[in-house]
Amino acid sequence: MDLSALDFLDVEGPLAQRGIGVIAPFDLALERELWRWVPMEVSLHLARTPYEPVPVSMEMAQLVSDSRHIATATRDVLHVEPEVVAYLCTSGSFVNGVDYERSLCKAICDAGAPDAVTTSGALAEVLHQLDVRKISVLTPYDADLTGRLHDFLAELGVETLSSDHLGLGGGIWKVSYRTIAERIIAANHPDAEAVFISCTNLPTYDLIEPLEAALGKPVLTANQLTMWACLRRMNLPKVGPGDWLREVS
Repeated sequence: MDLSALDFLDVEGPLAQRGIGVIAPFDLALERELWRWVPMEVSLHLARTPYEPVPVSMEMAQLVSDSRHIATATRDVLHVEPEVVAYLCTSGSFVNGVDYERSLCKAICDAGAPDAVTTSGALAEVLHQLDVRKISVLTPYDADLTGRLHDFLAELGVETLSSDHLGLGGGIWKVSYRTIAERIIAANHPDAEAVFISCTNLPTYDLIEPLEAALGKPVLTANQLTMWACLRRMNLPKVGPGDWLREVS
């Protein structure tokens, strides 16, 4: 074989890979959406919390946010040398309040990660950076778990002006874009400075741009915020829709 035909290749190999470790609940079904939020040189290395035979609920949020399981999952991805490890679960990171969210980041770092992010922590960062004090919310959860999100936001000094929830105990990734869009528009309050769509298992990627144009305000989603928080810590540019956040450092 004439190797001269390969002269165009970089002899050093492919683009240097940079990694994000992702700890996801056992029922995550949106890995493909996650990859849309990162540039080509970033690889995602997933570990999952143990299976829990309960519906999506306050109980499940408590079970999947057990810091022991999260520490174990962190150690499972460290061998590929991620630059940051993300706990990719909204309810699991808000269910016990702001202090517990911070303790989850500490548990990840104590397990050996160089840096840590949680979905609710990423939400807190962006709300602070955008100076959002009034918000509308859509969740796929039941009323009790949705109320716990309101409590978490209140701890951050953010008032929930309006809220809707789908009341789902499972199969969240199967919800159609049309249903999500209709419920977001219905849930939006005119005085809300942003809309937050909770849950990393709810598909939202292609909705953000048209909804922001229609509502005239930031539409913040769980996977978006988590991945962008990781990229910010890696000093990498943001990828994907979300014009309101693009200038946030």
